[in-house]
Amino acid sequence: MRVLNLYAGLGGNRKYWDADVTAVEFDPKIANIYREQYPDDDVYVEDAHKFLLGNYKDFDFIWSSPPCQTHSKMSKATRHKLVRYPDLKLYEEIMFLDEYFDGDWVVENVVPYYKPLITPDQQVGRHLFWSSYYFMVQDVESPKGFITAGTVADTQKLKEWLGIHYEGNIYYGNNHCPGQVLRNCVHPDIGRDIYWQAPIHDSGQCTTEQ
Repeated sequence: MRVLNLYAGLGGNRKYWDADVTAVEFDPKIANIYREQYPDDDVYVEDAHKFLLGNYKDFDFIWSSPPCQTHSKMSKATRHKLVRYPDLKLYEEIMFLDEYFDGDWVVENVVPYYKPLITPDQQVGRHLFWSSYYFMVQDVESPKGFITAGTVADTQKLKEWLGIHYEGNIYYGNNHCPGQVLRNCVHPDIGRDIYWQAPIHDSGQCTTEQ
């Protein structure tokens, strides 16, 4: 099965997928860590939003996790001096996949500080999901101090919690918190359960097995 993993980050959601995966991640440092975790995946360092538009027909399953910073409650509460519009590419992709994509798809983001412009299909803990199919998933309890984790010890706990291991720290742009890139991951257990409940696995079009 051909899977597209957009805004792939460190690949927490992808850990238990058995598929031919193409990942798209804009940040080259993060993309390199992803490659270390999943050396068999095809990884593109590109704009995921543009990649989707030009390549969606090549895939059977698409997962998209657009950047959450402009939507999150935490960003609004702690960075009130930074005034910016919510990035509406999140909703563009939901509408696009719903209308144009024939396969199974999932879009993930955080619970926002505003009423979502498109009602999510499901909520799992701090995650909202829009999708082409219904799934049943339990949340995974986060480590203590998850939201503010920023020390070396905290970051190591997050790596262990996710099962993602790499040397040193990586950061988003000017963000000085080494835990942020890890907090943005969807836990592998959640990614596994959502992926394996996709209807394509029961349709006869999928040849891989869990």
